[in-house]
Amino acid sequence: MSNSEDPNKPLSLHDPSSSPSHSQPLLSKPPFPSPIDEPPRSESDPTQYLQICYNHGPRSFKDISFLILFLLLVLCTFGFGIFAIFHRNSNYSSLSSFTYNYNSSSCVKDSLSSANWVLLNSSSSHFLKDLIWTLVVTFILSVPLCFGLLLLLKHYTKQIVYVALPFFIVVPIFLNVYWFVACTVSSACSDAFPLAYRILLLVFVFLIIGVIVWILVINWHRIELTVKIIGVASDALSKNLGLFVALPCLTFGLVIYYAPIVVFLVFATFNGDIVAKESSGKYTCVWKQDSWVPAYFALAILTMLWSATAMEETQVYVISGTVAQWYFSKEDEAPRKSIRSSLRNAFGPSSGTICLSGLLLCVVRMVRAAVDSARNEEASGIVNLVLRCCVNALLTAVDFLNKFTINFAAITGEAYCSSARMTYELLRRNLLSAVFVETISSRLLIGIVFVISAIYTIAVCAILKAVSNLGAYSYLVAALAWLLLILVLGFFVHVLDNVIEAIYVCYAVDRDKGEVCKQEVHEVYVHLPISRSQRQSLPSRTIGV
Repeated sequence: MSNSEDPNKPLSLHDPSSSPSHSQPLLSKPPFPSPIDEPPRSESDPTQYLQICYNHGPRSFKDISFLILFLLLVLCTFGFGIFAIFHRNSNYSSLSSFTYNYNSSSCVKDSLSSANWVLLNSSSSHFLKDLIWTLVVTFILSVPLCFGLLLLLKHYTKQIVYVALPFFIVVPIFLNVYWFVACTVSSACSDAFPLAYRILLLVFVFLIIGVIVWILVINWHRIELTVKIIGVASDALSKNLGLFVALPCLTFGLVIYYAPIVVFLVFATFNGDIVAKESSGKYTCVWKQDSWVPAYFALAILTMLWSATAMEETQVYVISGTVAQWYFSKEDEAPRKSIRSSLRNAFGPSSGTICLSGLLLCVVRMVRAAVDSARNEEASGIVNLVLRCCVNALLTAVDFLNKFTINFAAITGEAYCSSARMTYELLRRNLLSAVFVETISSRLLIGIVFVISAIYTIAVCAILKAVSNLGAYSYLVAALAWLLLILVLGFFVHVLDNVIEAIYVCYAVDRDKGEVCKQEVHEVYVHLPISRSQRQSLPSRTIGV
């Protein structure tokens, strides 16, 4: 079948014959061992490669077995949780009122029981009131702060970055000196924290600040490129502001999904019996859980961890699908219902792929946590060291393969394994690194967020000291406000990082086809470093404009 039969037909990922002859190849199955060593192919043979483009059409379900496994795990968690509610022992809450009866050789409940009531004093009430109001105001202000920061990064990226850079040093120095002086002046703090330890901590913090200065100096030549990358990503995110509605809704949905599981875990602890325990000739009444309760805890926790990583990958999928539709759209046409279609694909055809990616991410994090825990337990020996190195190498390989897999799956609708393979081939053919986009951008964004949150926290602390009677508790309230603001702004940075990576994959697709869908993106991303392993093997490619 020839392309001339239907000129309006979109390029298909699974239709090799639809690949235009002028496009650069992506994947191949050549008769030679390595495509690097092959002689150049004739442009008259486009059927040897698959053509990548955004798949707007209906997508088939992929990796369905992992979706079924995930649903079975969820059904078992909810099923046994409901059983735990109806099978609970109501005597658990009154364990203290049971005593051992020597006549019946069992634990019986006393006829008298007492209840203890804890009343909050007035100072605690003031503390809670001020804390709640501070957190509410912080959360409300965090929304315009995020949008304001996005607009500033879009229009004044260079100014924001260069103004924030000195604060990376000034704010830590100010906080370091302030706590030292405040602790020295306060008799309670100075008595609890001797001068020698205060000086040691002061010097240690200054050393950390020195490391920050050193990092900025050695990476100064990359600041300009980082500024441009952040500007391009901020522009793309500003064109898809609906993500700031969809993504928090997904997070809120995960919290709602967690709520019954937490309830099930609470009621699972109520499953058991009150039994007598003998110790040194004395009998006491203790609670003995049913044997299946620990297994249910493991099942529920595993379900929650897998659900969290799957939701994280879902957000990456939605961001990538939305950004890709914006990227491959014409300049004078805005994509319609891009977020809705990305959500439909994420919870529909690609749900199995997301479950598989979430499972791999969950396993990697659990294994890495176990390795870190073993490292902290003074485990020594050459065998231990070799095992840790092997595990770390395996985890690094999984991270390497998983880096842009979901981004690619969101664009094409491919299964996980084929997406991982095709993404690697796509980046390798175009001399792009599969593990490096521009890490300095993430660090700069984190630094900007830290500066903003630190300035806000200082202002909150000053206001609380002026209008409230919290005293030293004002520092605690300000610290909690800082934590809330850093979480919200950190979510913004996380979204912007995912946008940067999604644009990177879209740019690779453009580069592979020899096209330019977004000229401003090519002008920036073309300056990213190429893959060192292929710098000498492949000739440089030119991008047509």
